[in-house]
Amino acid sequence: MMASRGYDMTPTMYSPDGRIYQVEYAIETVKRGAIAIGLQSKDGVVIAVEEKSRDLQVEDITQKIFQVDDHIGIAAAGYIPDARILVDNARFFSQSNKLTYDESVEIETVAKHLADQSHQFTQYSGVRPFGVALIIAGIDRKGTRIFVTDPSGTYVPYAAVAIGGDSDEVTDFLEKNYKKEMSINDAISLAIAAINLKSEEKTGTEHIKMSKVTDDTKLLERISDEDLKKFDELAKGKFVK
Repeated sequence: MMASRGYDMTPTMYSPDGRIYQVEYAIETVKRGAIAIGLQSKDGVVIAVEEKSRDLQVEDITQKIFQVDDHIGIAAAGYIPDARILVDNARFFSQSNKLTYDESVEIETVAKHLADQSHQFTQYSGVRPFGVALIIAGIDRKGTRIFVTDPSGTYVPYAAVAIGGDSDEVTDFLEKNYKKEMSINDAISLAIAAINLKSEEKTGTEHIKMSKVTDDTKLLERISDEDLKKFDELAKGKFVK
C-alpha cells in the first residue's frame, strides 16, 4: 500500500488515486480475522467459524455466530464487537419488518440493510468504518440464500464463500469441492475440511463452531460438538486439496 500522506485521517476523503484508506484498513482487519464459511446445499444452508476457546472459557457459547431471526444466522470475521452492533441492528430491523408486514423478513432485505449501515459509516467525518465482514444465511420464500457484506457497504450473493484470514486459499478449495446439489451433511463435512485446511489445528473439530438452517424446519440450529466429530470422520479423504 502506498503512503497515505494524511488521506487516511477520515473516511470522507479520497486520495488522489481514488482510494478511501479507512475502508481499506477495515477490510484488512477482516483479512486478519479467523475464517468464517457459508455453504448452500440442496436442503439447507450451513455457517461455520473457527473459534479457539481458552482453557477456562465456556465452550458451548460461540462469539462469532449469531441468530437474527428464527430462519437467519450470521457468521462474522474481523472485529467482533462491531459485528455485535450490526447484529443487534439486524435483529431490530427483522422484528420491525414482522410487526409491519406480518411476515418473516427476506435474507436479501437484511443483507441490504446491513450493507447500507456499513456504507453510512464511510460517509461521515468523526466515525470509522465497521471492521467486520458478515455472512448472512438462511431460508426464505425464495429458497436457500447466502449474502456477504463487507466494510465498504457491498453485499454479494454466494453459493459458497469464505471470509477472514486465508480466505483466498479456502475459496480455491471450495471451488474444487463444492457442488450445488450436495446434501447438507456433505456441506457440513466440507465446511470442516475447509476450516482445517489452513487452521493451526489441521484436524479435529474442537476449534470449530457451526450452525445450520434446513428446509424441514427453517430454523437456525446449532450443530453439536458430538455431531461435528462424526462429520469430521466423514470428511477425511473425501475432498480434493
